[in-house]
Amino acid sequence: MTSYATSTARSDLSELRRLKTLLPPELKSWVTIEAATAVNPPLVTSEEIGKDQVEIQIDLAKWDQLALDQRNLLFWHEVARIQNDTIPRDGWEMAALAIGLGGAVGELWVQDGLLLLLALALCSVSGWRLYQRNNGQKTLKEAIDADEKAIALATRFGYTLPNAYKSLGSALKVLIEQTPKKRQRKKFESRLDALKKSAAKAKSQVKAPRTEVY
Repeated sequence: MTSYATSTARSDLSELRRLKTLLPPELKSWVTIEAATAVNPPLVTSEEIGKDQVEIQIDLAKWDQLALDQRNLLFWHEVARIQNDTIPRDGWEMAALAIGLGGAVGELWVQDGLLLLLALALCSVSGWRLYQRNNGQKTLKEAIDADEKAIALATRFGYTLPNAYKSLGSALKVLIEQTPKKRQRKKFESRLDALKKSAAKAKSQVKAPRTEVY
């Protein structure tokens, strides 16, 4: 008799394989898809795992609660982030900031002016990069741009434009309802508002049947 754990593992593996088929052909050789193993991970995220290699990580427990079309559009949103080159890098900035601060303190002690300036310059560069990475308006724009490209990817894989907008819109509504943190929820709300405007613009341009985001 097949155990529940074995059945779940097979189901998870099947979903990861299915998602692999949703990758554009040009990404299949260097993008992998795995189940997230961290404690309380994001629903879906990406990270570089080596030179020219990116891994998409899925929290399958949360993922299974979404409808199939919602999963597809959220997956293509992540694919779009990879295509737009907006996924997090290797995190060298934090290490550089720590080294710079440590060096600055050390050079204050030994009073070497040149090395102190170099340490402060390292702090400035790494601090600025960290600020850029975590800038709310910048990350929101990147997310909205990825939503637009996700819609295009969906149509490339056979979705009609209205259904692509509806699927992503309904997925964002689920994320809004399930997100307790106000700041993160606001980001999803802003993405949904932008998506509605995009759907209205697409409708006016192609004069298609009514396109709505539910």
